[in-house]
Amino acid sequence: MSSASATLSNRDARRLLLHLQEFTTPRSRPLKEGELYAIIRRLGYVQLDSIRVIERAHHMILFARNRHYRPADLAHLMERKRLLFEHWTHDASVIPMDFYPHWRYRFKREHKSGRAARTRASKNVMARARHVLGRIKKEGALRARDFNDGKRARGSDGWWEWGPSKEALNYLWRTGKLAVSARESFQKRYDLIERVIPPRYLDGMDAPDDAATVAWKCAGALERLGFASAREIADFWGSVPVPDVRAWIDKNLGSGLREITVAGARGRKPRTLVAREDVFEQAKAVDKTPSGLRLVSPFDPLIRNRERTSHLFDFDYRIEVFVPQRLRRYGYYIFPILEGSRFIGRAEVVANRKEGVLRMERLWLEPGVLLSERLRGRLEAELARLARFSECGGIECDGALRNATSG
Repeated sequence: MSSASATLSNRDARRLLLHLQEFTTPRSRPLKEGELYAIIRRLGYVQLDSIRVIERAHHMILFARNRHYRPADLAHLMERKRLLFEHWTHDASVIPMDFYPHWRYRFKREHKSGRAARTRASKNVMARARHVLGRIKKEGALRARDFNDGKRARGSDGWWEWGPSKEALNYLWRTGKLAVSARESFQKRYDLIERVIPPRYLDGMDAPDDAATVAWKCAGALERLGFASAREIADFWGSVPVPDVRAWIDKNLGSGLREITVAGARGRKPRTLVAREDVFEQAKAVDKTPSGLRLVSPFDPLIRNRERTSHLFDFDYRIEVFVPQRLRRYGYYIFPILEGSRFIGRAEVVANRKEGVLRMERLWLEPGVLLSERLRGRLEAELARLARFSECGGIECDGALRNATSG
């Protein structure tokens, strides 16, 4: 990109991003069915993850934006109302159903590339796919385990190897031949798309062409990011190649898009990024700063791009789930702590449902953050909310507060 002439301050950049990511709307507002759907639509999607330390990531993402949210609310929207469908963005996610026509672009790319099959060289996936489709057509929605051809891998710590039926199910799902109708204990139930996707979204006559979908995805990503590089726009939905994004940017610069400089936090170098032409008006219109304190899921879209988080918030974070224990700096599953418009620390918090206790094991505060009585009270209040959310009766945090480290 060429040198940009206008600079978005770090303060305004953070405020705009937090607004676009649903952190400026009062978290205590009533959560009606339509409002939950609206939150997900404004976010674009919500990533799914199986790890349940307090609650699974998708539930933590939504609870961070509304205290009244409960896990059953998401299942209701997806499995009963059919307002959401599950598919791939950068990872498995729940997505507003009216976006479904744009996923035809992804289905075609997956089929063409062969990436939908876990092993591209698999010789039997197509034959197995016909068998899988036949059973589902006759019996209804089925899970991978219903086919009984997976084997537990040695040394796999409980993970299952991919048998031919699971590979076939994944292929059919990734290419749009099957849909996820529900999850049971986080296991997908696959069914024919016509039993899951409302008919109006399956009408090929109204399907957007590839160029329209690329433009829609680029514009939608930028709408939710506020300002971004071509790579960040491409990564948002996880399916548009970077060269196609750059071509879209070049086509629209000066006609809906502009280049700006975004200031970094505390001495971080400014970045030249692309934004909508009205980005400064957007930022000026944000009249609210996020209030309160909340623990943020490691998979929250606000912090998904670690370099962007570091640049804007001066907060260096990585999830250490897949880091060997001896190499972890903090721990297996650590929650960033957002207070207002800055990250003030991180905490290790675990819900022990057998004991009925939500326990904060350790607390690290960012440089310059002091554990005042006010901050202590806000932390305890948020832990109490999380305890109720995770169906725990109480909290334990005295040891972590007493031994909190700073800097």
